[in-house]
Order: sequence, then structure tokens, then C-alpha cells
Amino acid sequence: MKTLIIFSFLLVGAVQAQQYSIDWHKIAGGGGTSTGAVYQVSGAIGQPDAGVAMSGGNYSVTGGFWSLISLVQTIGAPTLAITPSNNTVTISWPTSPSGFVLQQKSNLVTTNWTTSGYPITTNGAVESITVTSSSGNLFFRLSHP
Repeated sequence: MKTLIIFSFLLVGAVQAQQYSIDWHKIAGGGGTSTGAVYQVSGAIGQPDAGVAMSGGNYSVTGGFWSLISLVQTIGAPTLAITPSNNTVTISWPTSPSGFVLQQKSNLVTTNWTTSGYPITTNGAVESITVTSSSGNLFFRLSHP
């Protein structure tokens, strides 16, 4: 028994833990998730100290305000796709059938969809736009006038 106790102390001395520290912190605002039926909304209160990424070692954290670029699928319209890449997103859709117009708005509560002003790129089978991360919400849909 005495040997087992000594062996245990030797093992504990051989184990080394990672050293982590948080040199600066701030508790600002709050947030959470609200759910009901099939819908879920997550949100947080913005922080005045939003800025560039903070990093150390293999980890990085970016504080700031949430923004959303999202798609609204219109029944009968070509399927929209969204592909994120770094600080941009590409929104794409099949070129056929023709006659559909890409529209956008920043608030789903209102009904004022407007024709999107982003330049459309066509590669034959697919049309697309590229949006740089925005400070706010953007919703896109295809509509047939």
C-alpha cells in the first residue's frame, strides 16, 4: 500500500497542465435564444468595444456586433445558395428559368423589397453576387415581376 501511494505521487508530479490566462475581460450586455414552434432566434446586445480579432497561440476571438446575410426562398423560383468565405458571402442561383430578379431588404417586417444593386456575375449555368460582410442585416430573394 505504501508503494502505491508513493507511485501515485510520482505520477502526479509527471503530469503537466496547460497554462491559460485571461488578462483582460469585460461583461457587456447580454443575450440568449428564444424558441417557439419551428422557429429559433438568437441574439446579443452589441458592445461598444467591438473591434479586430484578438489572438494568441492557436486561438482567435472576434468581438462585435452580429450581422446577418440570409436567403428567403420564393416558391417556384430557382433555389438560392449562400457560400461564406472569409469576410464575404456569395449568393448564387441557376440561370434558368429566366425572368427572375434578385431583390433585397434589411428588415423582414416590412414589405419593401427592392432590386438588388450588387453586380451579377454569370458563368453560363449559374448567376451570383458577392457581398462583403455588412454591419446589419440583408435578406435576398428571387422574384418574378
